[in-house]
Amino acid sequence: MVKLNQVKNNRGAALVEFALVLPLLLLLLVGMIEFGLLFYNKQVLTNASREGARAGIARVGNISDIVDNYCRDRLISFSSPSAVDTDVDGEGGAFNADLMVTVKYDYDFMLPALLSVNSQMELSAVTVMKMMMIGKSP
Repeated sequence: MVKLNQVKNNRGAALVEFALVLPLLLLLLVGMIEFGLLFYNKQVLTNASREGARAGIARVGNISDIVDNYCRDRLISFSSPSAVDTDVDGEGGAFNADLMVTVKYDYDFMLPALLSVNSQMELSAVTVMKMMMIGKSP
């Protein structure tokens, strides 16, 4: 037989268990959001390097400007936006030569940036395409 006093003493147990589990749940939630943003920014860099390589093989503009404009509109950052570093190898090459566009970006993690702690990771993407057009740019 359960006494009424024993039931009343268990009423706070759920609150204590929730207080113990809450930090773990928040850590998992923040980790999922952080990974999603990191993956998104990596995809933006990959697409930016592709756009730069396409412009380079078609000889339609400055590759670094095209990559910078693409990234400026799409990258998500939680601190002051750092510049995208673009390295182009083989620009203006002969027909069937390789054009390699490398894009690097220092990603600032969300939680350390909100806490004013410097924590960065370098993301990079490389695209290699063959020069297909003959002649100079129009």
